[in-house]
Amino acid sequence: MAQSTDGGKAPDSARRSERSRRAIHDAALTMVGEVGYARTTIEGIAARAGVGKQTIYRWWPSKGAVLLEAFLDLGERAAREAGAEEAVYEIPDTNDLEADLKTVLRATVDELNNPAYDIPYRALAAEGIVDPALGAEFTRRLLEPQLRLYVERLRAARSAGAGGAGALRDGLDLRVALELLVGPLAHRWLLRTLPLTHDYADAVVEYALYGMTARS
Repeated sequence: MAQSTDGGKAPDSARRSERSRRAIHDAALTMVGEVGYARTTIEGIAARAGVGKQTIYRWWPSKGAVLLEAFLDLGERAAREAGAEEAVYEIPDTNDLEADLKTVLRATVDELNNPAYDIPYRALAAEGIVDPALGAEFTRRLLEPQLRLYVERLRAARSAGAGGAGALRDGLDLRVALELLVGPLAHRWLLRTLPLTHDYADAVVEYALYGMTARS
């Protein structure tokens, strides 16, 4: 093993790289929160993180890529603090689909209303429109893993309730079904048409499950 000149062990380069990466993540999230995405620069992130800008360019092709990884890391850290191993949470299955979906959509409302998530999430959603490569990566790494959880929960509900009252119908397109749940929240959050609340989340679940026609 390499030794330093004073007889101690040489610094662990992997650990040093991880510290630098974490500092860059934190700097990117902080800058976007303080000055917005448009005024955030690689140079500014580097200065705040205490690294050279070439370090950033060696690891990421753009500030959008930096922010995406920082945002994913933010979710991973929150998961670890909550005792989970990953930042992808299972949708609860208590045999009450309505209650389970309301629990998850209420949690989504809380996250979207939290500035720590709201600001970088909006920046990534907007940048993904003008940068197709970033948009595809954003979808692949962040959105699709979450959407698959809805598909799995709806599929389980369809199987468990086959033939029973309130069962999901055969032939239901689960992708369309999940979009009836998450789409309205995304629309109201992104366009700020009206407040995003728990009551709204509950209403979305009820409309998606029971429709808008009168029930006898």
